[in-house]
Amino acid sequence: MNVKELNPESSPQAAFGARLRSSRKAQGWTQDELGERMGYSSTHISSVETGRKVPTLPFSRSADRAFATGDAFEREWREIRHGSLLEGFPEFLGHEGRAAEIRLYEVGVMPGLLQTQEYASVLAESAVRRGAITPGQANERVSLVAERQASLIRLSSPLVFVVLDESCIRRPIGGPGVMDAQLERLEEFAELPNTVLQIAEFALGERRPFDLPITLLTLPDRSLMSYAESAQRGYLERESTAVLPALTAYHQLQAEALSQAASVAMIRTLRKGTP
Repeated sequence: MNVKELNPESSPQAAFGARLRSSRKAQGWTQDELGERMGYSSTHISSVETGRKVPTLPFSRSADRAFATGDAFEREWREIRHGSLLEGFPEFLGHEGRAAEIRLYEVGVMPGLLQTQEYASVLAESAVRRGAITPGQANERVSLVAERQASLIRLSSPLVFVVLDESCIRRPIGGPGVMDAQLERLEEFAELPNTVLQIAEFALGERRPFDLPITLLTLPDRSLMSYAESAQRGYLERESTAVLPALTAYHQLQAEALSQAASVAMIRTLRKGTP
């Protein structure tokens, strides 16, 4: 029988398959025997080993149980899961999911925490057409949007303060239908008991303290961190000497931005002009 050779360095998915195969062979198990231990068919095992099928989180955890490898396979799965994300962003997501307070400022596009699935899909599909990511990575990005938004409705919901540059609501993404649904989502977000939504008008001009998007997190122990991105990677800052000035600037931005009532009124006016 021909055995497909894998190059573990070619991709995280190939590395996962190579690890699964080598672990199985080290135990002297056939694919059928490993499948019985994990609860999957031998065909499924073969597809993951050869890189034809992307492993899932349940599959990865089952492999860790079968081989008694702690969370080794789960960690490799997470590398695959976040393969299309900027360096630094996966670490930030872990902190965001347990934050007590989230403050974010966005320019140009809706932030992931507020995107509709249709809006997120349009952005992901555009990245595929540009060759920036694969269709599989696009699907993962859209799924990640939903997972992040689930943090807003967890048992101990965080306080979420959002300031959007006016460009976020005026830049057309995906056509009138997609934009109208996205603007409606913003109105719904503003009605939540743990959120504040504000628009920073273009007229703010040079009084706007940030030129790039930024997110500030307050963790349950009241420690602070900030996250910002360049084109190549994300930067997670924990030093208070760097984060506190950004927090002060954010408060200044909130004071200059429209109130939530005025912001929602602007969104509703814009929706009336959307076919």
